[in-house]
Amino acid sequence: MSTLTVVRKGRQVAMASDALTTFEDTKLPPANDAAPEKVVRVGDALVGIVGYTAHFLVIERAMAELRNPDFSSRAGVFETFHALHPILKEHYYLLPEAEEGDPYESSQASVLIASPHGIFGVYDLREVHEYRRFWAMGSGTSFALGAMWARYDDDALTAAQLAELGVTAGAEFDRSSALPAAVRAFDLSESAPPPARPVRPRRPPSSRQR
Repeated sequence: MSTLTVVRKGRQVAMASDALTTFEDTKLPPANDAAPEKVVRVGDALVGIVGYTAHFLVIERAMAELRNPDFSSRAGVFETFHALHPILKEHYYLLPEAEEGDPYESSQASVLIASPHGIFGVYDLREVHEYRRFWAMGSGTSFALGAMWARYDDDALTAAQLAELGVTAGAEFDRSSALPAAVRAFDLSESAPPPARPVRPRRPPSSRQR
């Protein structure tokens, strides 16, 4: 697996990934891997891929077959992966069997997206999430999320530094992740809406005892 992170902070978005590839009990160390990349550029967006090693080349080429992939909104990302699924099945021989009880065919891949319009995650049943602050995927997820959560409000850290921090934590504790971290960052477009504020539940009025 991997550690992959994405962060939105201020007017910057960033994505970071580790550099280790594993084949069950065998590791392909970064120093011996001529292509440790886990992030694909699609137009003005970055798509980070975790899971099977085969996914990287398949998704990179399948994305090239799409007309105008849209990473500007949650709905746009959904439509993009909805259009991608039949290409994966027909051109790249994807086996879309889902687990028992799942309601849809599986695309068998999970990805994080950083675009000038925001940050998103797509899971194997093509469910799409948009994140206000940060997220992570891969076997180092729990370590990465904890590190980024602890330091997100530190004004001294940029989105790129937070994304790298998450990958560094994953590489430190997850046996399937390793440094160096590849980090990319860019500014949000002027048309990108600000992240919605969390809805906080209102406290009921306190009652005084007589």
